[in-house]
Amino acid sequence: MGEPDFDSFALVPHGNQFEDFPEGRTFDHHWGRTITDGDNALFSTATCNWNPMHLNAEFARAHGHPDVVVNPMLVLCTVVGLSVEDLSETGGAFLGMEEVRFHQPVYPGDTLTASSRVLEARESTSRPSTGIVTWHTEARNQWGDLVLDYRRTNLVAKRRRAPRD
Repeated sequence: MGEPDFDSFALVPHGNQFEDFPEGRTFDHHWGRTITDGDNALFSTATCNWNPMHLNAEFARAHGHPDVVVNPMLVLCTVVGLSVEDLSETGGAFLGMEEVRFHQPVYPGDTLTASSRVLEARESTSRPSTGIVTWHTEARNQWGDLVLDYRRTNLVAKRRRAPRD
């Protein structure tokens, strides 16, 4: 057996381009994600977030919670991850987030789902092959309660136009 011929593999484009983001379009992001106690402990430990609310169930219960509270940054990262396939998989610079609001705690075992609505889409004046898109994303738990929302902006590639003959 020789080396695989990687040039023989067809490239399959994924994601959406700038033209797929008219203002007002809504995306219901796939499947959702159940956050486990292990996810929370690993993420908190790996990011050196030693807040006992995220790692000590007895401490969290003493402060009125039924269990540890999932690290909010894990919640945010998970929700952004749920949206990537629809919003930013084609690449383009991440330009920032604004108005990030955590509405209520997330606990181990909660399943998060997300949706995003296009707020603004405009052509880039400095990069003609891209546009700038801003979305409003909401995340909900398994009961439909809003747990997080934010605005996110990215550069998004435009479709390549075939050269004229």
